[in-house]
Amino acid sequence: MTRKTLALRPDPAAQVPEVAMVMAAGLGKRMRPLTATRPKPLIEVAGKPLIDHCMDRLRAAGVHKAVVNVHYLADSLEAHLVHRIPDIEIVISDERAQLLETGGGLIHALPLIDADPFFVINSDNLWIDGPIDSLRLLAASWDEDRMDALLLLVPFARAYCHPGRGDFHMAADGQLRRRKPGTVAPFVFTGVQIVSKRLLEGEHPEGPFSTNLFWNRAIEAGRLFGLAHEGLWFDVGAPANIRKTEDMLQGG
Repeated sequence: MTRKTLALRPDPAAQVPEVAMVMAAGLGKRMRPLTATRPKPLIEVAGKPLIDHCMDRLRAAGVHKAVVNVHYLADSLEAHLVHRIPDIEIVISDERAQLLETGGGLIHALPLIDADPFFVINSDNLWIDGPIDSLRLLAASWDEDRMDALLLLVPFARAYCHPGRGDFHMAADGQLRRRKPGTVAPFVFTGVQIVSKRLLEGEHPEGPFSTNLFWNRAIEAGRLFGLAHEGLWFDVGAPANIRKTEDMLQGG
């Protein structure tokens, strides 16, 4: 039986998920001192807050509802979302009492997510689409029978401002495996993915924990896949990276 190759057989008629989980509750420690008085998603890059860039991409792809978790300086972020984001229904997943990290945040928000599959987006990354809208391409490449999660990855050589050593190796059919300690991997996770609620099933810790728990299970089951991003991506994780990112966007 011929295996499906993601890069060759996306479904152009695939429906784009109408709901996204936007991860916006982090403390922004790497972005200090800019985050002393405002949450990281409200830090401006290229003339607008990071979370507005994210919402622009969701709106362009046809997403109608964003579930956004909040914790650090939550009141200011919530006020911005309610009053400054048009055309997308905003639902707040409140983590004021306890920061739950990525995995715990997803579990906490799950009752608010009325779609399956759905997008999960980190609010502190910035990407520019390639020839095709990246979120639509993820949706077109989604295979319900084979996948629990499909991650948007950028080649390590084009992971601008990123300080790491790569995250994943990707097979020809898109299946992922982890970078081994002490080595470099050719792909970096962009903070953008489409997931099935199946990914979140099974035992998990109470309170804070990382999405890595779910990814590791999916890797073991052969159900974690990746798709190469064809546009630009920037790791805007530290103050110095803001100017670098803006210069690159302006062709400087």
